[in-house]
Amino acid sequence: MLQELTIKDFAIIDSLNIDFMANMTVLTGETGAGKSIIIDALGLLSGGRGSQEFIRKDAKKMVLQGLFIPAKQSNTLIKLDQLGIGHDDNSVILQREIHRSGKNICRINGMLVNTSTLKSIGETLVDIHGQNEHQELMQQDKHLGMLDEYIKNDIQTLTAKYQDAFEQYQNLHKLQVKRQTNQNEWAQRLDMLHFQKDEIESADLIENEEELLSAEKERLENFQTINQSLDASYQALSGEDENTVDRVGVAMSNMQKIDNLDSEYKELAERLSSAYYMLQDASSDLLRQLDALEWDEQRLNEIENRLEIIVQLKHKYGDSVEKILTYLKTISDELFEMEATEGTADNLDNQVNLAKKEAQKIADKLTKTRKKAALVLQKEVHKQLSELYMDKAIFEVKFETLDQLNNSGQDKVEFYIQTNVGETMGPLAKIASGGELSRMMLALKTIFSKTQGVTSIIFDEVDTGVSGRVAQAIAEKISQIAQNSQVLCITHLPQVAAISEHHYFISKEVIGERTETSIKLLSKEERIQEIARMLAGSEITKLTVKHAEELLNMAQKNN
Repeated sequence: MLQELTIKDFAIIDSLNIDFMANMTVLTGETGAGKSIIIDALGLLSGGRGSQEFIRKDAKKMVLQGLFIPAKQSNTLIKLDQLGIGHDDNSVILQREIHRSGKNICRINGMLVNTSTLKSIGETLVDIHGQNEHQELMQQDKHLGMLDEYIKNDIQTLTAKYQDAFEQYQNLHKLQVKRQTNQNEWAQRLDMLHFQKDEIESADLIENEEELLSAEKERLENFQTINQSLDASYQALSGEDENTVDRVGVAMSNMQKIDNLDSEYKELAERLSSAYYMLQDASSDLLRQLDALEWDEQRLNEIENRLEIIVQLKHKYGDSVEKILTYLKTISDELFEMEATEGTADNLDNQVNLAKKEAQKIADKLTKTRKKAALVLQKEVHKQLSELYMDKAIFEVKFETLDQLNNSGQDKVEFYIQTNVGETMGPLAKIASGGELSRMMLALKTIFSKTQGVTSIIFDEVDTGVSGRVAQAIAEKISQIAQNSQVLCITHLPQVAAISEHHYFISKEVIGERTETSIKLLSKEERIQEIARMLAGSEITKLTVKHAEELLNMAQKNN
């Protein structure tokens, strides 16, 4: 659930900090007080498109922050784990800043993220339905996705299998088209890949080989200098004329004779001893290097030839041995894929047909699963519509088989409805009125809220244009949705306001030539007054107050 929302310098809101509770909360107030602005802020916080126009006049930036407590094992926490974002206390803090300079800063639990990541997490936490949100029902291409969302737990594995099979078919089909389009180009590409692979493999390259060869080449080219330096160094230490090691040994022996007489003498003796043995080791190493040193002109020629081969390959396939080997892997994979379909055209055609049959078989299972689920959905929708005083309406999920497979199978789905007895059954988008669409959306949301697992569902004046018993039915339906998810609802209907567990009043006033929006959690007495205002408008009578009190008591009793 959404536990806390902080809004600063957003539109006409200077600063608001709102605590939210579980179940159903309504927000009411005069038109223009800023109710929908709060919902806009939530939409922006959950990854909606932002702009500098949202920033309050004269402010440098707007700041939004929301604290959410998702359910354990929710999609939110699973996605956070996938993104490597910590959630030690199972809470999620979304933060967003938009600056006048255009800078857009988004954070999830303190970690900087981009807007697409913020949106991917936000859509698991917040589900906003505005006055025109039911327009999704008007778009036929969205209906299949809505049906799949309804049965996502039953269809996930099958959908994943289909996606794999369809991708395999698509890849083979692309190869088939490519070959059929230009057989010569295919053959030339195959020959070129073979040549390049053979050329690189015949070089038998080794990682870091160029560096090792270059170092060895440098040593051979500087043989004379190395030999002279080693010999001169050895003669200086252990030569017959001047033997530095022996001289240091004499000094060491002399100091050892008196090292017991003074601590400084002892220290000098130890330092001379260390120097003596280190020089002895160095002399031995110099002699070993001299004995091992050998001029090998043939080896130098081999190294130069090998380096030249590497240089030629670098000009063609990459600026290092590592990149050449990476390129070899790439073309080997492509060659393997091409050769897997090499042979006769009939062989590739057979592979394409087999892949298509496999995808088709899974697509048929998808269709069967969807049609079975559609019958259940129809019954559930009829039940919900009946409770919304559309008991004569008939809802049907129509299926049409497409000519070609696509990413979702081979089904075209469209919602049909007959709103009144004797009328024609037709597409929902053409038959249903605005009020009927609102009720249809609520019916589906009631059904889907049980499985979607969204933390907070927001209704922004979805009850506009209804009254009487329909308004009461809508109130009860929204309250029913709140049993499975936290619901925040902006409403002008007293029935909806009365049935909620919590009631906020949004108001605005001019302070110092600036409009300020404020919010207040209403007590029961304050709720009665607000519901009375919603019932009567500007003039509130004792009868209106009594009616409001009765409405509130009845709603709370039924909850």
